[in-house]
Amino acid sequence: MPTTLGFPKHTRTATVVVLVAVFMTNLDLWIVNVALPAMGASFSGGGSGVTLGSLSWVLNAYAITFAALLVVAGRAGDRIGQRPVFLTGIAVFTLASLGCALAPNLATLVVARVVQAVGASAQIPTSLALLLATVPTERRTHATRNWAAVGGLAAAAGPVAGGLLTEVDWRWVFAVNVPIGIAALVAGRSVLPKPAARERGALPDLLGALLLIASVAALSGALVQAPDWGWASGGTVLLVAVAVTGGVAFVLRSLRHPRPLFELHLLRLPRFGAANAGSLVFGVAFSIMLLSNVLWCQEVWHWSALRTGVALVPGPALVPVVTLLTARAAQRFGHGPLVAAGGLLFTGGMVWRVCFASVTPDYLRDLLPSQLLTGTGVGLALGTLVAAGVHALPGHRAATGSALVNSVRQISATIGVAVLVAVVGSHVGASSRNDFRIAWWAAAALGLATSAIGVHLGRGGAGRTVSATSKEPEAGAQAPADAS
Repeated sequence: MPTTLGFPKHTRTATVVVLVAVFMTNLDLWIVNVALPAMGASFSGGGSGVTLGSLSWVLNAYAITFAALLVVAGRAGDRIGQRPVFLTGIAVFTLASLGCALAPNLATLVVARVVQAVGASAQIPTSLALLLATVPTERRTHATRNWAAVGGLAAAAGPVAGGLLTEVDWRWVFAVNVPIGIAALVAGRSVLPKPAARERGALPDLLGALLLIASVAALSGALVQAPDWGWASGGTVLLVAVAVTGGVAFVLRSLRHPRPLFELHLLRLPRFGAANAGSLVFGVAFSIMLLSNVLWCQEVWHWSALRTGVALVPGPALVPVVTLLTARAAQRFGHGPLVAAGGLLFTGGMVWRVCFASVTPDYLRDLLPSQLLTGTGVGLALGTLVAAGVHALPGHRAATGSALVNSVRQISATIGVAVLVAVVGSHVGASSRNDFRIAWWAAAALGLATSAIGVHLGRGGAGRTVSATSKEPEAGAQAPADAS
């Protein structure tokens, strides 16, 4: 079967390499959730010296760096070439994973997570362009859907894999990436296509990336430290001031810089802006739900990491099933109705937890029904929002625009973790029941907001909103005409 760039013999292998790398990097954003209590016990010698606020940086240092560098990496792929940037990302990610597994203390682990995120950021935006360059033209819609679904599946499956690996040792959460990364790197050098670099010139605003990192990190720090420092303390106020100042400076610099980190004008595309808003809102809710379930099972019900992982299987298992079953529905009805329905189901799952959660374990009455609702909601909304964003982009901005979509998702994950820590506090136990309920109400409200955004997307119809005069992309960076 012919391919767009003449790689008929390697199409399937190249596709597998790309999707495995996407799965691995997305999985690592979430897989450590289940391992957090084990990490805290390890680094504090089994005591309580490491708080949830401190441990949250294992998640947030990765997510913040990932978000800030995705656009830089996407633009680097446009200029240097998607293949070398992608393969370099795999190599950096694999080496950093080994560093995480060998980390002697929490500070070293956080630093290694930052380096790991650098490698991950090089893979995600270039992966879509390579995938589209690999498959035949008529399969690009299907390929984009799979690319989005793999990210959603990895995010949802993280607690399951994390629980299984943590039962052996939490360090295996990172060590497992090493053989996978080596295999992907070796295979990728042989089978990946070599689409030509599309642009010349300097990389985007690196100072802007630093401003974004500082702003989001300061906001996250303010939220996670405020319960211990006090909301009106000098440290909290200072961090909020840094977050606001850095955020304003970032926006102003992006508007004026000739090569901004974020091309904010893309957000003026109605469907692209709405899809990003939905990704931000739903990402915060999803992050609250995921980490709260893990903490509830381990810190309130006192379940092991393995039991927690197994208990959380139904939600992740539903995500790929729902995504596949609704592929044709998205093509027929558009992205909006799926996002709206997904937000409503997610809200139902969160309200269920508020009503039925008990400090006495009751899996069938409490957690299982909630997972069935939220898992279906995630399957409908998460990948659909990504696909809606990519669908609305001009083709020649597929790699850079998809990086922006994913940056928003990672920022939302950071905010979600920080909000949850701010609500439940640094020390979680049975006495935190009411705090968890507040967090679940917040997630439910965000689910409703996602539904409202889905309704807005639905009003725009299923058609592409990019101007007909937009430059038509080459194969290496093309967004499909119907990325459902």
